[in-house]
Amino acid sequence: MLKATLRSFLAHKGRLVLSALAVVLSVAFVAGSLIFSDTVARTFDRLFASTSADVRVSPKEDDFDEAVPSGEVRTLPASVAARVEGVDGVAGTQLDAGVENITVVDRHNDSVGPTTGAPTIATNWEPTDRSPVRLTSGHAPRGDGEALLDADTADKKDVRIGDTLRVLARPGSFRVEVVGIATFRTTNPGAALVFLDTRTAQRRLLGGTGRATSVSVDAAPGVSDAVLKQRIAQRLGSTYELKTADEDAKSAAEDLGGFLDVIKYVMLGFAGIAVLVGVFLIVNTFSMLIAQRTRELGLLRALGADRRQVRRSVLTEAVLLGLVSSAVGFGLGVGLAAGLIKLMGVFGMNLKSTEMVVGWGTPVAAFVVGVGVTFVAAYLPSRRAARVSPMAALADAEIAGVGRPLRVRAVLGMLVGAAGAAALVGCAVSTRTGTAGSLLGLGIVLTLIAMVIAGPLLVRPVVRVLGAAFPAVFGSVGRMSQRNALRNPRRTGATAAALMVGLALVAGMSVASASMSKSFDEQIDRTLGADFTVQNANFVPFPREVTEKIRDTDGVGLVVRQRFTALAVRMPDGERVETTAAGWGARLDDVGHVTYEAGGTAQALAPGRIALQKEFADDHGARVGSVLPVEFPGGRRADLTVGALTDQEGNSFGLQGGFYMGMSTLLRYVPGGQDSAVYVNAASGTSPDTLRARLDETLDPYPQVQVRDQSDYKELIHDQIAVLLYLVYALLGLAIVIAVLGVVNTLALSVVERTREIGLLRAIGLARRQLRRMIRLESVVIAVFGAVLGLALGLVWGVAAHQVLALEGMTALAIPWSTIVAVVVGSVLVGLAAALLPALRASRMNVLAAIAHE
Repeated sequence: MLKATLRSFLAHKGRLVLSALAVVLSVAFVAGSLIFSDTVARTFDRLFASTSADVRVSPKEDDFDEAVPSGEVRTLPASVAARVEGVDGVAGTQLDAGVENITVVDRHNDSVGPTTGAPTIATNWEPTDRSPVRLTSGHAPRGDGEALLDADTADKKDVRIGDTLRVLARPGSFRVEVVGIATFRTTNPGAALVFLDTRTAQRRLLGGTGRATSVSVDAAPGVSDAVLKQRIAQRLGSTYELKTADEDAKSAAEDLGGFLDVIKYVMLGFAGIAVLVGVFLIVNTFSMLIAQRTRELGLLRALGADRRQVRRSVLTEAVLLGLVSSAVGFGLGVGLAAGLIKLMGVFGMNLKSTEMVVGWGTPVAAFVVGVGVTFVAAYLPSRRAARVSPMAALADAEIAGVGRPLRVRAVLGMLVGAAGAAALVGCAVSTRTGTAGSLLGLGIVLTLIAMVIAGPLLVRPVVRVLGAAFPAVFGSVGRMSQRNALRNPRRTGATAAALMVGLALVAGMSVASASMSKSFDEQIDRTLGADFTVQNANFVPFPREVTEKIRDTDGVGLVVRQRFTALAVRMPDGERVETTAAGWGARLDDVGHVTYEAGGTAQALAPGRIALQKEFADDHGARVGSVLPVEFPGGRRADLTVGALTDQEGNSFGLQGGFYMGMSTLLRYVPGGQDSAVYVNAASGTSPDTLRARLDETLDPYPQVQVRDQSDYKELIHDQIAVLLYLVYALLGLAIVIAVLGVVNTLALSVVERTREIGLLRAIGLARRQLRRMIRLESVVIAVFGAVLGLALGLVWGVAAHQVLALEGMTALAIPWSTIVAVVVGSVLVGLAAALLPALRASRMNVLAAIAHE
């Protein structure tokens, strides 16, 4: 049996190639994502370990995250260094004065910082053995007006020694001359680095020479980091955060982990799609091969092979396919990881492919995925093969019947579909976002499974409708193509299911994204009343200097500032809520329209007051007049009184988490923040177009901010939503590639299966051109069938997802009909493309040889 299995595998290897491609792609994405993330993690672990101080003293960290940056620079007194120097076991200390929220521009007002989202860091120049860079040309900064620039940034932005740069920091902007270039000793993380002398960095970046962002401490020989940390803690108490080198490196690695997780999960998403769609392809391939080998399997049974041996033979072929595909996929995964490493170099993160990390877990995961997928996909076909009767097989009976198995599918599909429909209905009527989201996910999974199970039952009614015009338009060729698609509903359903999965995902996400865009458009029209909004695309704060320049621009009538801060609120029901609140300047009503359920803007922005959403307040027992204990960054605390309650629509106007307060209240407890947005109205007698031109001229030296009117603001929101949609389209592209392989494989095997039939058709007068058309029409109807199922399923998902969005105030429903039409047209093209090779092969058959084929 083993020899027979190996010979069978080698004999049919050509027919298994397309199935193998799906496994290869999934394994490549799994291996590539793991190798890439492990390489980046190992590289940065070395960087952090080599640059971390033995002990670092920094301001106390908050126990809540800052979802939207406030722009505040946390500092400690520079005198802490002197206090630490007196601790036994301290060999030396170094003041650190560095910030990340700055912009550096050249003489053309073009930013010299990275465009990839990596920060531009300005810090003090104190070269030590731990420094990530070393001076390679020029000299160190010697006072105000001099700076070093990292070599990678200098090369990319064509900055040379002697050039003048302008640094835009929180205390204000200032000019520096580049007097030296510093080159990275280790990996460049993609950031731009500007170095100043220590006193200049303290004064220009932190606002005074008495402050520092941290203190780096060197341990004396023989003193461990842990012991030194304990001694410093005894001297300083619990006022500051103390971390050893290992703890500091671990913390930095955890911050990097979020970035790596995004890349890893995106690639694993591609792998998941490849696996999901590939399962249909493999199931179809093995089912058809077993059907074609009915006589061969029957002969084995007649010679004494029992059912278990036949089943094991088919599964062994699947394992061999998985092993070969996994090996090829793992090799491609290494290449994919190398390509990602090169791509990171384009974005400024200079990783070395020679330091690629391939942990033992990566090949294990790759082969588990590859072999596991093929084994699971081939299990059902192997059971069918084992049920072949020797006499039925020798009589050339086809084992893929349509009787009882389809009845079982009908019952099972109805049960799973009913459960999925109930979950989606529950999502539609739910009043809580979390519950609705969970029911939506459950409903999507169950309805997808139900559609896969019941798909063959829909083949006959749907394909008859889709191909109804074929006989009239294409005559007997059209009638045969339609009947070929109807001949084996299970095969047609499985082939179309691969395409259905991808299109359902796209349809659902398209409805959700279109609804989000339309909802934001309506809310912007309803709530935003300012002529212009000035902000960074990513809500990164900007210095007060920018706001003052705007205020001084000729034609500006009103300026309303907005800031954000992280905070934790103890609600009346005892729950501690970590969220983000906005701070607004006076005259909010002149630039926005907020609907209140209780109170008003004057009460919301009054000193010592805070506003929140009524629904959120009701859930936690708060009302106007309730006193809420609030924790601000830096350990500052306050008891704020609820001054107003807004409706759900207010959340769309930058009121993160529903909380906001007056600017005076926010400045009292978060004095070091920066503006996140400025809303501007034109003065009487100044047209918006005139003011726009003046604001553009005023802000030309500040490339980190942009002037937007309502249409620009809508476009910004649309672009941000489109990023997610592009990812979904990329997943669709992969799904379509594998689905096309599935259609090609099905048609190719079908041509082999129908060799004698094709020969007879050719013998009685069917022309080559007619034969090719018949196969193309069959392919098109299968592809359109998959598209119809996918679109129907996706539209249901999208409408259900809209109900979840409606709970967050995004109530508008939009159906992207242009996308739906494009998908249907695209499915026709997919069908035509998939039929090219099988149709060509069929038309080139020798008629007599085909008739004699057994």
